[in-house]
Amino acid sequence: MVITGMAPVIKFIELSTGVKLPYVEQGNTSAVPVLLLHGYADSWRSFERVLPYLPDSTHVFALSQRGHGDADCPAEGYQPYHFASDLEAFMDALHLDAAVIVGASSGGITAQRFAIDHPERTLGLVFAGSPATLRGNRGVREFWEVVSRLSDSIDPNFVRDFQRSTLVQPVPEVFLEVMMQESLRMPARVWRAVLEPLLEADFSDELGRIQARTLIIWGDRDPILPRSQQDAFAAAIPRSELIIYPGAGHTLYWEDPARFAADLAAFTTSLAH
Repeated sequence: MVITGMAPVIKFIELSTGVKLPYVEQGNTSAVPVLLLHGYADSWRSFERVLPYLPDSTHVFALSQRGHGDADCPAEGYQPYHFASDLEAFMDALHLDAAVIVGASSGGITAQRFAIDHPERTLGLVFAGSPATLRGNRGVREFWEVVSRLSDSIDPNFVRDFQRSTLVQPVPEVFLEVMMQESLRMPARVWRAVLEPLLEADFSDELGRIQARTLIIWGDRDPILPRSQQDAFAAAIPRSELIIYPGAGHTLYWEDPARFAADLAAFTTSLAH
């Protein structure tokens, strides 16, 4: 059953890295912090279907990363380590010593970088439809060929097709429209600046340094990420577990937000034992 309540209150925070980011917060402020990182061209609203299912005992922050949604769009600074530095600065600004980091889709690459660089601040990791790397991914490389030629104003049909391409199971049309509008906020230069470094980001040789317990969630009908990569991802991280959602696509947290919220809450609770 969906937990109903007031709409999330959007706050803004200025970071020491020079950007201002919007975020929403909910749950028990004395509980373990959980930070939700959306994927490429999305925003904090990527978790809007998940938030109502999370129990009040979970202290959750969902933020829009630089260049996305209503966040600042600096002229440069879109490498994975820039996003990881923003995450560190976000935690500093809110006086969060450590947190569970949740990376959805390409947000997982930021989560990898953060966990490798800041093990003492990573209580746990959750990857949801997240690549170990996109290097050599033919479909994403073909998508880059289109993105590399984008110019403002971006065709809404292109964005709608992009969002739909991640799905296997239906989601409410009103939600898809919201996510399409969030993607359209991103300038063409940022579509390019974010995606190009992701094509080559590969921290495979460093994954063994991740100390935190890790949950890897993958839909077995993901049109972007193969099962073989997820198996290798899990094998590379010492304290990891792979959970497979039968019949789910890439954005499994959109398709089955109740199950994803339950798995996230259970994982977070287990870290306290």
